[in-house]
Amino acid sequence: MAKWGEGDPRWIVEQRADGTNVNNWHWTERDVSGWSSERLRQLLLGVRVEGPEGVCQLTDVSKLDGEASINNRKGKLIFFYEWQIRANWLGTSSGGVKYRGTVDVANLSDENDLDDLDISASLCKDQPNTPLLDLMRKKGVQEVRRVLGEYIRQVKSEFSQGMILPTATGPKPPQPQKPTHVQSSKAQISPAPKCSSSPAPCGTGVRISTCSFNLKETFQTSADELYRTFINQEFVQVFTRSAATVDGRRGGRFQLLGGNVSGEFTQLTSADPCRYRT
Repeated sequence: MAKWGEGDPRWIVEQRADGTNVNNWHWTERDVSGWSSERLRQLLLGVRVEGPEGVCQLTDVSKLDGEASINNRKGKLIFFYEWQIRANWLGTSSGGVKYRGTVDVANLSDENDLDDLDISASLCKDQPNTPLLDLMRKKGVQEVRRVLGEYIRQVKSEFSQGMILPTATGPKPPQPQKPTHVQSSKAQISPAPKCSSSPAPCGTGVRISTCSFNLKETFQTSADELYRTFINQEFVQVFTRSAATVDGRRGGRFQLLGGNVSGEFTQLTSADPCRYRT
């Protein structure tokens, strides 16, 4: 145990004026239940299998109970998800006769391996026996398992970004697999002469050409949550992975990305994204 005053500075929160959770060192949790529910429905409704018996497709998700979150503790990511799922399927035999049934996923959980996941397909009680049931139990269950694995992969790749921030001495977090390449022309700019210490203004400098641009981003979250993220200093630091200063009120100043972006909040409306003046 470290002596008083000699502990890891990341633990010292009450002595910081901003109370910042440095590099997300303390327990940080991100709830992804809403996104997970929507994404699971999208993936499951895309399940379609066919064979000599006919064609089967999931038509709706009648039960989707559970939750999901990502936690960071001392630089270690902990994924938690637990779902109980029931989906309805519609089969059309090669002769044009339609049959209905269900697919049940007992417990999609971080504690269970995907290969051991219990997925069952059955016919509705009022439906006669059909070879389409065998099609769903073989190819259909296999396809459902595949899309559930895709959901787990996306949770661990997309939503883990920003949960662990880089440190000065530690390893850098993994970069996105497909970085955006920006081509720029090389130019040499001679440094401007140093100004003297006298109060007289320096008359030399470098003229830098500027331009205006519009940037549009789509976020898979609610407007209220996005609003709170961009006016909260700690959330902005997590989002940009760098130190930031954010005074989330009208007329308040903000500075982020090493000072490359700065300005003030001219208007804050919780129902709409906040607007900046830079």
